[in-house]
Amino acid sequence: MPKPTDSAAAAAFRRQVLSPAKLRLFMLRKLPMAWLAGLRLRALTAEAATVTVRYKYLTQNPFCSIYFACLAMAAELASGLQAMMHVQAGGPVSMLVTGLEATFTKKATGLIAFTCPDGSAIAQAVAESRATGEGRTVVCTSTGRDEADDVVAVFRVTWSFRAKR
Repeated sequence: MPKPTDSAAAAAFRRQVLSPAKLRLFMLRKLPMAWLAGLRLRALTAEAATVTVRYKYLTQNPFCSIYFACLAMAAELASGLQAMMHVQAGGPVSMLVTGLEATFTKKATGLIAFTCPDGSAIAQAVAESRATGEGRTVVCTSTGRDEADDVVAVFRVTWSFRAKR
């Protein structure tokens, strides 16, 4: 029996965002700052997503590292794309970031990859909201690693989901 996230709509969404050109057009239209920062989607499954951001002129801060807001965009997008995919799998559900917490452990330079492995928790919250009509929240953890695989930042993004009636 297929999982709810295996629906045709979720699969179509996944195909759309995994196309670099289509994702860039989406970001240009809906997330212009993410487009300017050059965020890239490396992987997207029902369970996890990885988004990268590179140190460059538009993402720099005065301390020769990536500005924290650019890191936050990548961390949020890693969980947000999963949330959007799971929402596509059924009736309308509103989604909103209601909290953000970050811990920085190392200077972010080079290419930073944020991975969020919380797709199953997101799917469960969306399904519960659809079943009960009540809101559900999920705290998603996006961990940013540099090219040496060292953790540079950990973001905890709180998502709220509520099925629309």
